[in-house]
Amino acid sequence: MSDKPRKFKGGVHPNDSKALSASKPIQQAPLLESYKVIMHQNIGAPPELVVKKGDTVKKGTLLAKASGFVSVPLHAPTSGTIKSIDKCPGPTGISVPAIEIAADGEDAWESPFEPIADWMNADPAGLRQRICDAGIVGMGGAGFPTHVKLSPPEDKTIDTLILNGAECEPYLTADHRLMLEHAEEVVLGAAISARILGLKSAVIGIEENKPDAIEKLESVAGKYNITVQSLPVNYPQGAERQLIYAITGREVPIGKLPMDVGCVVQNIATVIAIAEAVVKGLPSIERVATVTGKPVVNPGNWRLRIGTPVAKVLELAGGISEQPAKLLLGGPMMGIAQSSLDVTVMKNTSGVLLIAADEVSLYTSEPCIRCGRCVDCCPMQILPATISQAVENKRFDWAEKLNVMACIECGSCSYVCPSHRPLNQHFKRAKVEIQAGLRKKS
Repeated sequence: MSDKPRKFKGGVHPNDSKALSASKPIQQAPLLESYKVIMHQNIGAPPELVVKKGDTVKKGTLLAKASGFVSVPLHAPTSGTIKSIDKCPGPTGISVPAIEIAADGEDAWESPFEPIADWMNADPAGLRQRICDAGIVGMGGAGFPTHVKLSPPEDKTIDTLILNGAECEPYLTADHRLMLEHAEEVVLGAAISARILGLKSAVIGIEENKPDAIEKLESVAGKYNITVQSLPVNYPQGAERQLIYAITGREVPIGKLPMDVGCVVQNIATVIAIAEAVVKGLPSIERVATVTGKPVVNPGNWRLRIGTPVAKVLELAGGISEQPAKLLLGGPMMGIAQSSLDVTVMKNTSGVLLIAADEVSLYTSEPCIRCGRCVDCCPMQILPATISQAVENKRFDWAEKLNVMACIECGSCSYVCPSHRPLNQHFKRAKVEIQAGLRKKS
């Protein structure tokens, strides 16, 4: 590992728009009358429902149990009664199963897990099981079960744990605030993760546009042999492969995973959830998310319970000052556009973003002018323009040969395209078509 970070190939520099919320301390959202908890909040198998309509639950009560190794349980965000088990709008626009809880106003806890005070001497398998039982997933957006990421196969030697504090996505500042306000928990969660992996150290990568977070973490990181690495501002610096290269110089080959080059990457919010599950015995039932955008009256960062409707989230932020053109869950580069305010906060909801009409650039699908900008900025060094044309011609086999599956969907190519072609959308469609073809063959 070098003292000086390396610059990965490609990338872009969009206006970060973080000033709207970066200085706003985290606020605790008030208790609501009801919550709609989407059942499947992780990559992998959905959990198995263990409650029914009419059941009384407490805060932290198990709602659904893990249904396999790549699965996590789901817990109640407050005490009350199961009002219904039906469907609600999901983040991808498809209606999904959800558990509606009518809150009783008491917010009374179920008995939490037994804290593991002596985690430094605890069995790594036991720590991993606690993370699973707490229902922790990657909170940076992917939703991959954390206990699985911390369970590398025996033939994979892990020597480096990296914490992703880059938060390179424009507008989002939740991780920034967590690093400032919960630095102790960040390094504690990192140390617990290192213990599970059999490591004695870890490194936190933070973009240099967050000097206050770098200073704060450096003041506490030495307690657990954690180092802090300042990184150049270059989107998508926080993508796993780009972060690994910047910090270690290792390149993750196409088709391989970070563990294939000896690395594990964890998100800031995720390691805080790990610390809370281990030393406090708390399940994952809330998260900090940024609520922002020019139309938002009072942008900021809120601690929200899972199942909180987006409509209520926007009320917390004072409502809107102008009619937005777009609502996104996440940031403007990789976030998912929403068609309903009834969608609810999930474990991986990093932000709620409103985009004003004068900030939206519509795709026009003009012909490619072969300028090469998309190729220059692609951090995965694939050929966006050529792949896009393959998709337009429904040549998904061609797109696959051109490594469309390696695309990390960062949106950099779409951002720089002077023809306003829907490149990122083409690649997402290609992946779906390719995977559907594979399922038909199996």
